Amino acid sequence: MYHTLKNLSPAQQVGAMFVLVFGLLVLASVSLFLLSMREHEDVQAQQNHRDRIGKLSKLLRTSWALIFVFWVAWLAGDITRLVLFALGSFFALREFLTLSPTRRGDHRSLVLAFFGVLPFQYSLVATEHFDLFTVFIPVYVFLALPVASALANDPVRFLERNAKLQWGIMVCIYGMSHVPALMLLDFPHYDKKNAFLVLFLVLVVQSCMVTQHLVSRHWPKTPAAAQISQSFTWHSWGWGMAVGSLLGAVLAGITPFVPGQAFALSFIACAAGSLGHLVMKALKRDRGIPIWQGQAKSVSGAGGMLDRIDSLCFAAPVFFHSVRWYFGL
Repeated sequence: MYHTLKNLSPAQQVGAMFVLVFGLLVLASVSLFLLSMREHEDVQAQQNHRDRIGKLSKLLRTSWALIFVFWVAWLAGDITRLVLFALGSFFALREFLTLSPTRRGDHRSLVLAFFGVLPFQYSLVATEHFDLFTVFIPVYVFLALPVASALANDPVRFLERNAKLQWGIMVCIYGMSHVPALMLLDFPHYDKKNAFLVLFLVLVVQSCMVTQHLVSRHWPKTPAAAQISQSFTWHSWGWGMAVGSLLGAVLAGITPFVPGQAFALSFIACAAGSLGHLVMKALKRDRGIPIWQGQAKSVSGAGGMLDRIDSLCFAAPVFFHSVRWYFGL
């Protein structure tokens, strides 16, 4: 399959990936619909069945959303693509911060984060200043934000408030901005097909997360961190890592990697994404909410955006810098 994909023209690769990805999603949607039609005589069994279908439906909607974003990014121009991901960062950060208490003294820092840090980070992506792009938030912003908060003259819970804002910026802006940055890496002899790197990353990480969920549901084991997640077990995590990494090796033909490199990079991305998802679950437990959209509607109106992109926000920077370091880009 590797040589077959490599020998296809860019247009043929696009068509093949479109048919493969959307064909699988349609098949999964139809299968889930048929499963939802099953009825159980026992009331408790029927309720458990509905709960399982609901969780699977959420995973499937997430997969549809991520793949849809990829195709929009593929069709859009460079500026439109960056604006799309910047808006995603904006609403994700808004969702993160709305579910955390803020004080009047945080207003300067919040304005700086939304209207200073976010657009400047994406402008660095647009101009391909990757060295500054890499350190702008974890160095300059992390030092500047506490200064802005201190000048507001409000010391109450100073460390907690700043740590919360810094963490939100790191995940929602820094992590997300690495997704469009993948499209600007200059690989020799790759013919500017970098959008396939985004598709590759989305597919391997999402397949890892879906596999992990399915294994934990059908073959439950002792949770690795029961107070944070009942579904995260080393057994299910191992299966998710294996499936995601093997899928990466199979899809090496749409990337500048050989199968061994694709397997290793997929393993790294899946590890970062799945463990990052666990970290975000810990943050949700700290805030006392089951999902980022809260008990009812989401803050952003997007159905809990952070629940959909949290693993990608952790996987993207690790994948980006691993690729850039290994290939010396």
